[in-house]
Amino acid sequence: MDIDARGPRFGAAVTTVVLAVVLITGSAWLLAWQTLAFALGAAGGVARSPYGLLFRAVVRPRLGPPTTFESPEPPRFAQAVGLVFAGVGLVGFWAGPAWLGLAATGAALAAAFLSAAFGYCLGCEAYLLLRRVTVPAE
Repeated sequence: MDIDARGPRFGAAVTTVVLAVVLITGSAWLLAWQTLAFALGAAGGVARSPYGLLFRAVVRPRLGPPTTFESPEPPRFAQAVGLVFAGVGLVGFWAGPAWLGLAATGAALAAAFLSAAFGYCLGCEAYLLLRRVTVPAE
């Protein structure tokens, strides 16, 4: 079943803010929260992630009906990619080197910003590319 395309974009906007605050403050705990949010989105899909639940409960009722839908698999893969970068960032912040935490968090922030601001999901595009490479043509 396809999902409202505005949901993942909302989640990317919240993620952008969270990751920007992580870079400004150096808060490993806030990055740990974002890592958990990525993990829940990767495991259960973006509709079951904390930001997806917030979108469904608070934001979507205030919007008109959705006009654009998308398959849930590419955003779910994007959450898994975000999880990897956030996990590497946590290692950098907690165990060092600090530049690793900053670089991994910055990369995740760049991807989230592209999705939130322009609707261009790097993780989704990677998913589609991998799918084209691994699934034989019919």
